[in-house]
Amino acid sequence: MPDNIPIAIDSAVTTIIIQRPYKQHIQAYESWLNEMVPLAQGADGHRGVSVIRPHGGNQAYTIVLHFDSEVHLRNWLESDTRKKMIEAVRPFLDTDEKIEVKTGLEFWFTPPENKKMAPPYKQFFITLSAIFPLSLLVPWLLSPIFSTVAFLSFPLLRAFLTSLIIVGLMTFVIMPRYVRLVAAWLYR
Repeated sequence: MPDNIPIAIDSAVTTIIIQRPYKQHIQAYESWLNEMVPLAQGADGHRGVSVIRPHGGNQAYTIVLHFDSEVHLRNWLESDTRKKMIEAVRPFLDTDEKIEVKTGLEFWFTPPENKKMAPPYKQFFITLSAIFPLSLLVPWLLSPIFSTVAFLSFPLLRAFLTSLIIVGLMTFVIMPRYVRLVAAWLYR
């Protein structure tokens, strides 16, 4: 293969779809969602879907789709099945749907509405400032368990468990809260 041809590395992607149904069509929209979600779940490479319903003064439904690759995601987004379903729901929507594709860490840094994307250097510093303390603290906290349980003494297993805990904490606990905490600086 020639050196000047870029090679794409296909990795997991997250898509955020925002839809705003008319108030008088919420029930019909919910019925449509109940039909649409299983169709998405049956698509190749589908890894999960979350529906965030409107809250407060916000009338938007946010659908978060996870796929194992951008190719599978694009196949779903451009599929005849999805196109037919979108045509069916269009009369219930106040505006066209908004679709954002996020790969890798940028999902943590999705800007609030009407804000620009955080610069990469700020994303780097925020991520580093969260991972560095965890990379010190998690192994230290796990060391009594690693020294007590014999099969956990294998270096590869220790590294895997430590990484598993750090990534889990980053994804589900720390980054959602941390990004909100520093949002004023991050999106300035």
